[in-house]
Amino acid sequence: MSRPLMPKATAVWLVENTALAFTQIAEFCGLHELEVQAIADGEVAIGMQGLDPVVNGQVTREELERCIADPAAKLQVATSDNPQPVARHKGPRYTPITKRQDKPDAIAWLVKHYTMLNDAQIVRLIGTTKPTIAAVRDRTHWNSSNIRARNPVAMELCTQGDLDGAYAKAQTRLAAVEKAKQKAAAQKAKDKADAYAAKQAASAEAAATEAAAKAPASESIPAENVAGDAAA
Repeated sequence: MSRPLMPKATAVWLVENTALAFTQIAEFCGLHELEVQAIADGEVAIGMQGLDPVVNGQVTREELERCIADPAAKLQVATSDNPQPVARHKGPRYTPITKRQDKPDAIAWLVKHYTMLNDAQIVRLIGTTKPTIAAVRDRTHWNSSNIRARNPVAMELCTQGDLDGAYAKAQTRLAAVEKAKQKAAAQKAKDKADAYAAKQAASAEAAATEAAAKAPASESIPAENVAGDAAA
């Protein structure tokens, strides 16, 4: 069974806007039922903006209503009419002149709904440039007042497969970055603990040395007494 894009954001929307059972949402989004429960309890995905799967064409309103009426029913991802991924040669993506004016709208949609994508991925995905992405993101684009976020797949600027692939790579990259951060934090904590232990050991050694220096010397026997004992 195929899964919706951005499953956690989709689950947030379904929890907040439908009466679907947690098991239905979990299976549809590929999450654990307890994770969906945690989302509903406000323990997970705090502050995450929900993604409407109906607006994005991932499920129909009729399908939602069918599953709400039957808690045992399984929510099915809608069959997409968008172009399927096809093999293409590497290199800059060619965009027909008639569609180039749509790129700012596509950029606006991607930076809003796919915040995990970096500029390089967006460049490859729809064949734009980093300065254009920056201008759209910062609202300094010359046509900002007329830009409206639109799905690049629906505008045929990229395929659904390309978008899915970019999302998967971004998730992998973010997971690697998070793992590196955790590793660095663990190493920092270890270094701090080692430094503290070394400091404690040095303090203990210094205290022992000082105590030894202050200890009274053992009493010695006078020389004349030794001589007298020898003569006797």
